[in-house]
Amino acid sequence: MRYIPFLVAILLVPAGLFLALWLPFWGGLLAGLAGLATAIGLYDLSQIKHAVLKNYPLSARLRFLFEFFRPEIRQYFLESDHEETPFSREQRALVYRRSKGIEGLRPFGTLLNVNAVGHEWINHSMNPSHLQGHDFRLHMGGPDCTRPYQSSALNISGMSYGALSPNAIEALNWGARIGGFAHTTGEGSISRFHRKHGGDLIWQIGSGYFGCRRPDGGFDPDIFAQAAADDQVKMIEIKLSQGAKPGHGGILPGAKVTEAIAEARGVKVGEDCISPASHSEFSTPEGLCAFIARLRQLSGGKPVGIKLCVGHPWEFFAIAKAFHATGITPDFITIDGAEGGTGAAPVEFADHKGAPIREGLMLVHNTLVGIGLRDRIRLVTSGKIISAFDMCRMFALGADSCNIARGFMFAVGCIQAQVCHSGKCPTGVTSQDPGRYRALAVAEKYQRVANFHRNTLIALKEAVESSGLSAPQDFTPHHLMIRVNSREVRSAASQYLWLEPGELLSGKVTHPAFAKYWDRARADTFAFVA
Repeated sequence: MRYIPFLVAILLVPAGLFLALWLPFWGGLLAGLAGLATAIGLYDLSQIKHAVLKNYPLSARLRFLFEFFRPEIRQYFLESDHEETPFSREQRALVYRRSKGIEGLRPFGTLLNVNAVGHEWINHSMNPSHLQGHDFRLHMGGPDCTRPYQSSALNISGMSYGALSPNAIEALNWGARIGGFAHTTGEGSISRFHRKHGGDLIWQIGSGYFGCRRPDGGFDPDIFAQAAADDQVKMIEIKLSQGAKPGHGGILPGAKVTEAIAEARGVKVGEDCISPASHSEFSTPEGLCAFIARLRQLSGGKPVGIKLCVGHPWEFFAIAKAFHATGITPDFITIDGAEGGTGAAPVEFADHKGAPIREGLMLVHNTLVGIGLRDRIRLVTSGKIISAFDMCRMFALGADSCNIARGFMFAVGCIQAQVCHSGKCPTGVTSQDPGRYRALAVAEKYQRVANFHRNTLIALKEAVESSGLSAPQDFTPHHLMIRVNSREVRSAASQYLWLEPGELLSGKVTHPAFAKYWDRARADTFAFVA
């Protein structure tokens, strides 16, 4: 039975030739197609790489065909509106509607099971507030910052040129400029496409020091100072780790290092572009503090922050102790969740490395509260944030502002094909192939970037008003409700443990994580102190 398709193809060859005596075109076509199928079947029988092809010549190729189209079949025909892989159809549709300025109302009530364990909501007020606008601004800059930045409550998270196409970078930056928000460069540094439309930039400095590196890969202060002086650069972000692959370095093969990428990163065309797993400029928490102060001085007093996905708790405790001991603090900390990540990552890292955004945010927030530094440092969150409710959840758990990466990718045309690393992005968002990225019309997509930002903040404004508050940062853990089982609902204030101001300095710590690890951390080392 398994050879029937192959045998049928063989028999159709003489049948087609016979038919060609009366109907030359159709007979020839049949004979040609049958001959091609026969040749493929013979190859299947002779090859040794795939046992299934050898046992099922021709017919087994349907298996490879269906496997090739499986993601699209699942996405368009099988998955439910709320099945997240990694973003649900409803989440993607929300971004598409808001980026196009289409009405986002839903008739006939929620599609969610509000009685399901884990369901969350934000409490509303019987006395809603009335705000004048949705342009929520946040002062970014601590006491040591002389050139603070008035940041939007929502900005574009770090995505490098090279990971994204030039047209995608242009559309994002142009949208940021007309929308009045900031565009984080990613560790690939500032490219010509970031500069073309003049949008505000958060320059991310990774372990490769791209855009400010010496030929040997080390940090070059003179090159950094020159680039940081550009008025388009509003803040500096030192990337310690990222949600997609925390603790993992990276390499951009020389074959992919084009002239524009080499120009932005400060490397040679065709040369492997290496991002080490750790920084060479510091190896201790106190060294990190010194580097923060150095970049702030070299940039002329601009806000300097750090970005990390939380890992070992004692390592962040060591950083916090260094803040307290040295008196040097970052102006902001961006906490990336393990569920974040636009680039490709090893499966084990994407699935099982790093703390999710909720746990990471609460650890950082509690630590800073416990040492009395929370008021000096702004907390920015990123990692699978799409809607205004996602932002409200982050504010309730301690955030001051939010960054979005993949949501803005959807705004410029991403369809979640999940082939970002292949260079074959069907919409040109992540491809460096001119034949693909030219299809992304910058003059159309930048407006969608600005629309998505504006309409999301309008939705955030309505959420703030309906809770009777005056700003997103007024949300507290008491506003966020969580169903913990079929009979019990708890607020985040009672579901989680929260430190009191200065508690870590008092020596009377009751929070389990801090009681276990706080004394195991030292400002002069990232190591676990026995």
